[in-house]
Amino acid sequence: MNKGEIIVGLDIGTTKICAVVGEVMPSGQIEILGMGTHPSEGLRKGVVVNIDTTVASIKKAVQEAELMAGCEISNVITGIAGGHIKGFNSQGVFAVKGREVTSQDKNRAVEAAKAVAIPTDREVIHTLVQEFILDGQEGIQDPLGMSGVRLEVKVHMVTGAVAAAHNLIKCCNQAGLDVVDIVLQSLASAEAVLTVEERNLGSALLDFGGGTVDMAVFSQESIKHTGCLPLGGNNLTTDLAVGLRTPRSAAEQIKLHYGACMVSMVGKDESLLVEGITGHESMRIKRQIVASIIEPRVEEILTLLQMELNQSGYMDQVVNGLVLTGGSCLLEGLPEMCEQIFAMPTRRGYPMGVGGLIDIVHNPMYATAVGLVLYGARNRGGENDKKFRIRDGHVYNRVLQRMRRFFSDVF
Repeated sequence: MNKGEIIVGLDIGTTKICAVVGEVMPSGQIEILGMGTHPSEGLRKGVVVNIDTTVASIKKAVQEAELMAGCEISNVITGIAGGHIKGFNSQGVFAVKGREVTSQDKNRAVEAAKAVAIPTDREVIHTLVQEFILDGQEGIQDPLGMSGVRLEVKVHMVTGAVAAAHNLIKCCNQAGLDVVDIVLQSLASAEAVLTVEERNLGSALLDFGGGTVDMAVFSQESIKHTGCLPLGGNNLTTDLAVGLRTPRSAAEQIKLHYGACMVSMVGKDESLLVEGITGHESMRIKRQIVASIIEPRVEEILTLLQMELNQSGYMDQVVNGLVLTGGSCLLEGLPEMCEQIFAMPTRRGYPMGVGGLIDIVHNPMYATAVGLVLYGARNRGGENDKKFRIRDGHVYNRVLQRMRRFFSDVF
């Protein structure tokens, strides 16, 4: 373990870009040293649509984080999301060479599970081991040193569009940053907000962002399903802007300060002043009107998420309930509506497991950035010390490197 090792999580989201600087202490504790945020102006539904504006936003967020942390940032771990993200389960089998399972046997079994046809325009982002099965014995987390003949492994593979990943890396590179790793945003958020018991008993994480809602289902300490819905908090803002005939900036402030998911939760006498579009005067309306615009959209989003959870086949394994995180989960009444639609206990997830400036990052909107730091600390070293740079072609070379390692193990 390197004393004072600095890890930076860069959350490039649809509404904001957030950089969190963490330091790995000798005890293993992660201390948050600084954070920087800036509005995101170059993404749509989690995907880069304007490189120049995204680069400018990244630079401003990183500069703010550098100033607060008192260090220079050159390497980052960034998250990826969007409707192009697809997850599926796979299984591989390998015959154990000796009497005991070695690390090479484990790797060969995982490589066998990864031998699936993937379109050329997609790239594997994660291969997450769910469990090993040794001679029919299920539920093995680590078979190293165990005796057996037939080793099976179940994995969850996450793929994304090559172009989307490359544009994300290109933006970081142009901002003067090396990308050490790319992590699925819902997986990073889970690092920050889920407890060990929730992972074990069975929980579904819903990460409510501005452009997307990311889902991750955990059970028996492993990830079972991932999904992404291309709807989010920005849709609520648009609905309010259209319904109230007010500028988007004013609609965003109304959502943050007066928004509610259920009309029944709002008092009849509550009212607010709504800014008019250019040339129109401001008007006072009842807060129930705001809730009546938000409620059907939130209900639609949650219903679509419930359908995906049902279709995944893991609804019965979500024993512990739902954990909501992301900036949009702070909307008043969202946990209560989730409990009604999913018929499950629901809570908001706040970043935990870190020290230092915890008061600054103790907000669901920073869960992904903090989770990226935690993920980087847990997976640092060895093969994870890599850098993806478009101009060097390292993203494409990763597949070739894996093939070389595979054949070197065989021969």
